[in-house]
Amino acid sequence: MSAAAHKIPIVTTFDAPPGTEIERVIGPCWGITVRSRSIVGTACAGCQQIFGGEISALTRLADESRNEAMARLESHAIAVGANAVLGMRFDSGELMQNTNEIVAYGTAVKLRARAQ
Repeated sequence: MSAAAHKIPIVTTFDAPPGTEIERVIGPCWGITVRSRSIVGTACAGCQQIFGGEISALTRLADESRNEAMARLESHAIAVGANAVLGMRFDSGELMQNTNEIVAYGTAVKLRARAQ
């Protein structure tokens, strides 16, 4: 997801950016997606494991999944009235065989420009 594609102006893995301050902490926000690998994708990944190197089908799946979780995180933040998400992180886990949950989460806040 390019910077221009973001729905919310600031999503960071750290505190408020320089020149801003937190006007109000709204609370936790998140975006979740659950993805499964297809039988064909799993078979292709297995073949790539034999020869070594990057498993491109799984890399694409991971990238698409994270982008979807990020888009949903941004939508959730906007829905609760935030203009930024601070402390953003990803988490993932297997729900059942060949099915993964990817979560993007952080703290929804309202930022304002710091008074000079």
